[in-house]
Amino acid sequence: MKFKIILLLLCSFAITQNIQSQESTNFNVDFETFTLENGLNVIFHIDKSDPVVAVALTAHVGSAREKEGRTGFAHLFEHLLFLESENLGKGGLDKLSARIGGSGANGSTSRDRTNYFQTVPKDALEKMIWAEADKLGYFINTVTQPVLDKEKQVVKNEKRQGVDNRPYGHTMYVIDKNLYPEGHPYSWQVIGSLEDLQNVTLQDVKDFYNRWYVPNNVSLTIAGDFNREQAKEWVHKYFDEIPRGPEVERQEKQMVQLEETKKLYYEDNFARLPELTIAWPGVYSYHEDSYALEVLVNYLSEGKNAPLYQNLVAEKELTDRVEMYNYTSELAGQIMLQVTAFNEVDLDLVENEIFKTLKKFEAEGIPKRDLERIKAQQETNFYNSISSVLGKGFQLAQYQIFANDPNYINKDVEKILAVTAEDVMRVYNKYIKAKNYVATGFVPKGQIELALENSTEADVAEEKIIANAEEEVNTSKEASYQKTASSFDRSIEPPYGSTPQLTTPDMWKKILPSGLKLYGVTNNEVPLVKFSLEMQGGLLLENPNRVGVSNLLANLMTKGTKNKTPKELEEAIQLLGASIRIDARDEKMVLSGSTLAKNYQKTIDLVQEILLEPRWDATEFKLIKQQALSRIQREQADPNRIADNEFRKLIYGEKHILGQNNLGTEASVKAITLEDLKDYYSENLSPKRSVFHIAGAIKKEEAIKGIRGLSVAWPPKSVKIPEIAQPQLPEKSQIYFYDVPGAKQSVIRFGAPALAATHNNFYAAQVMNYRLGGGGFASQLTQQLREGKGYTYGIRSRFQAGKNTGTFLISTGVRTNITYDAVKLIKEIIEDYPSTFNGEDMEVTRGFMIKSNARKFETLNAKLDMLSEISTYGRDKDFIQQREKVVNELTVMDIRELAEKYINPEKMYFLIIGDAATQLSKLEELGLGKPILLNNTKE
Repeated sequence: MKFKIILLLLCSFAITQNIQSQESTNFNVDFETFTLENGLNVIFHIDKSDPVVAVALTAHVGSAREKEGRTGFAHLFEHLLFLESENLGKGGLDKLSARIGGSGANGSTSRDRTNYFQTVPKDALEKMIWAEADKLGYFINTVTQPVLDKEKQVVKNEKRQGVDNRPYGHTMYVIDKNLYPEGHPYSWQVIGSLEDLQNVTLQDVKDFYNRWYVPNNVSLTIAGDFNREQAKEWVHKYFDEIPRGPEVERQEKQMVQLEETKKLYYEDNFARLPELTIAWPGVYSYHEDSYALEVLVNYLSEGKNAPLYQNLVAEKELTDRVEMYNYTSELAGQIMLQVTAFNEVDLDLVENEIFKTLKKFEAEGIPKRDLERIKAQQETNFYNSISSVLGKGFQLAQYQIFANDPNYINKDVEKILAVTAEDVMRVYNKYIKAKNYVATGFVPKGQIELALENSTEADVAEEKIIANAEEEVNTSKEASYQKTASSFDRSIEPPYGSTPQLTTPDMWKKILPSGLKLYGVTNNEVPLVKFSLEMQGGLLLENPNRVGVSNLLANLMTKGTKNKTPKELEEAIQLLGASIRIDARDEKMVLSGSTLAKNYQKTIDLVQEILLEPRWDATEFKLIKQQALSRIQREQADPNRIADNEFRKLIYGEKHILGQNNLGTEASVKAITLEDLKDYYSENLSPKRSVFHIAGAIKKEEAIKGIRGLSVAWPPKSVKIPEIAQPQLPEKSQIYFYDVPGAKQSVIRFGAPALAATHNNFYAAQVMNYRLGGGGFASQLTQQLREGKGYTYGIRSRFQAGKNTGTFLISTGVRTNITYDAVKLIKEIIEDYPSTFNGEDMEVTRGFMIKSNARKFETLNAKLDMLSEISTYGRDKDFIQQREKVVNELTVMDIRELAEKYINPEKMYFLIIGDAATQLSKLEELGLGKPILLNNTKE
């Protein structure tokens, strides 16, 4: 991934004062914590707002506990622990999750911790506690050599997908290797190296598990709707007899200093634009300076008021964005700044302007109003982070692991509120001003002249593409192992608790005189309101010869209003703790946002101003055109985006409006004028074709009152949505290949036209697809390609559509040297699916589809999705209950007939994005004709 690491530091944002009223907001997350005799730390949080419970097991072990030459262990373990345990059997938590209607067992690994988590209906809590205990105490005997060999292949595929086969994927490797001294636990990557992963032995795995996966190094967090005393009883029953492990000492902090500035360059096979990344040594999580650093990086880089944006984007036009982060971890941290420059921009120029901007900041500091603006945003971010029981659980575990105190949440608030302008300047002087740094210039092949002067070439190990380089693995054979003794029979799965009642949120609606429809749900769990205004049209209303107008319009509309400059508008939004954005999609444009409930009216006033009083700023228009061109150029280098764009063309045809990338092409974007945007705006946006959805801490009357002014002022013109040609199945299947020389993975998109979301069979088709590829680890595609062969990191199939006919799509990325084998296996699976679907498959599908409904309405976003489904497709308010009836009535034969009708491997597009030199010719053996090469990189 790029260096923007998404940490589970969900509570780095704290409650702040509201700047309008200057009243302090008091908000506490109640919790209880206790420790078992074996050292297991347990945290409970009761939240009865929805009939669900989140369970998370967090081990205080990440890549920082590894040694050089044996990297990637912590992350490899994250994978292994899902596969099997002594009493759950093969498939472990994944099979259990499918049966109980869980969100899907998942996990993540960082430098310092590994966690495992899932949200389930509350009647499955005992099952989850039983399963997590089995993972911690009754797992390691199930890891056999074939299991280890297969999972090593999966993890290596994950690295190829996330690092080796994408633009700028090696950036963090180069940064960390040079920022931290040799031997520092942050000098290697969490995912490890391909060589280290290949060299892992079975004994290595067992030693690592026995050292770190012990109760006294683990926290169990349970959050949601449950009985405290009953849950305590279950925790003691299933965890008490797991023995304590060796004592685990907290690691000493290891902050670093650089003796000199280091500049490096790398010719990136996938990059089309030069990218500069700068890293300064920073501080560890919850260091006293981390709070001011968070404000500093936010002020310098985020939004139109940011000094770096003002100089590099608005004035010098070197880039379309600047990103800056305070990346903290348990032992140390780093301050990161990243700029993807426009085409052929010299990175020396970028670096020079960065330091000019910083010099100016030294003289001016941070204005008080900007400090207030940033804190208002942090308040809203905090509420968003705890809008689900899983978010609350993560938050408490985060403090337990990194601050050694889950109650640190309250101390954190005080420290955030205490940050002053002087603190911000102090940390700038301490960590950035005149300090040494590491800078990397990733440039396109053949453009070394764009790298920083006096740079040295970065050392990056590139994998060679060699046929049959890795042995086939077979995990189908049942392994024999000795089971760990227990005082009771742990192989007996606990029963369900009382069945939770599915309660659909009370929905209200109103049609205003302009024709604007309002759909809403009141929910007072957190003091937030989220909303979306959906305006029919989007890409559908564009001229196929000048595509890109709706996307440019969506971006321009939030860049100022008639009476507010772009900077003034952005500041007005942020001072309310609000966010407002507009997106252009295939069939609609969506204005969405969130705000503190008390600021709802003021936020909607800004929505009205944005929508009805556009600024049509010529300078901003020029900038967003350049941003669109930059995105198009970046997509041309990203195999996944290439795959998405080429697949659309195959399904709809190159001249069909839905066959277009809504960004447009370089030629179309360059041709678009400001008048084109004004014409689209005046002709196509109307309240008669719009619906306003709202969910949160607001009553119907207040919501209506808030948008009445918008409805009155918005002219209700008629907009005709054109009827378009619907895509048809191909006469026969055909392989299409797009050549990306040197690709480390082959990106796959297989599919065909299928159904519109309004079709009577659309939901039934989704049910049918669950066991094929829609059910994650419960699906055949995942079980055979990932779990059985180790060909891929992930694979899925889905039906996707709007009001027009959409597609059935299988998508994945597989390691390059088994492209043929993977395609052959996928084809065989979909050929056999109608005949192999059986009663057990039906039972698992029915169980998941019905039980998972308990999680359908937990978050505000989920409630907005429900309202959109009802308003867009004319669903009844009780459509979820109606779908339960559909699932209960479907038979095995129904599923088989649906599969034969909508998944036909004889009439399908097989698209592969990969290395033609090594993979293209063998694909002819599939019997799908000679592959058609969509591009020719040798010309």
